[in-house]
Amino acid sequence: MSRYTIAQFVAATAQKDEARGTFELENPYTLEVNLDGRVWCKAGAMIGYVGGIRFTRQGLMEQGLGNMLKSMVSSEGVTLMKMEGTGRVYLADAGKRVQILELGAGEQIYVNGNDLLALEDGMKYEIKMMRRVAGMASGGLFNVRVTGPGVLAMTTHYNPITLRVTAAEPVFTDPNATVAWSGSLSPEIHTDISFKTLLGRGSGETFQLRFQGEGWVVLQPYEEVYMQRTR
Repeated sequence: MSRYTIAQFVAATAQKDEARGTFELENPYTLEVNLDGRVWCKAGAMIGYVGGIRFTRQGLMEQGLGNMLKSMVSSEGVTLMKMEGTGRVYLADAGKRVQILELGAGEQIYVNGNDLLALEDGMKYEIKMMRRVAGMASGGLFNVRVTGPGVLAMTTHYNPITLRVTAAEPVFTDPNATVAWSGSLSPEIHTDISFKTLLGRGSGETFQLRFQGEGWVVLQPYEEVYMQRTR
């Protein structure tokens, strides 16, 4: 249906009042946070809220000394925001699809720093950085390791695909399309530099991430490149 009366439009797009957990999908692109206490989210992701809620940008010391130093040295970092109070908060990020994951005790996942949308209070997270490579200004070099128990939300452009990784068959990915991977994996930079590359006649896929071991990696059908934060 492409034409509505005002009453029909309001009814068709109205919020769902079926809250069951802290994180619920209001639609594929909007996360509803049923807040009663504190939750962390990506700064700037709030699009609306109902209730008595206070928003506070994360302080440097709240990141922990290690995370703070990595952010200062690299000029990169996940900027989180505290949401405290009671009510409902709606989060979104550039129209990307929202994926909700529940982690068990001690279970870990690495998420691209630009794709972490929200996580429950009490979950441990640590900034992890891969060494810089010229020409790669993407989130693929900067990620966050999140440890359960708890629930987190991440975002993907369109529907993701998850590839199995084994010791016998490594997986190679485009850093700009890599969203997340299992905590058991440690990707390495794989290069394919040839004489054609130096002449500007290469394939354009000079740098990849190489995953080997036992686990999985999540990819999106979109190469996401964003400018790093400047000082």
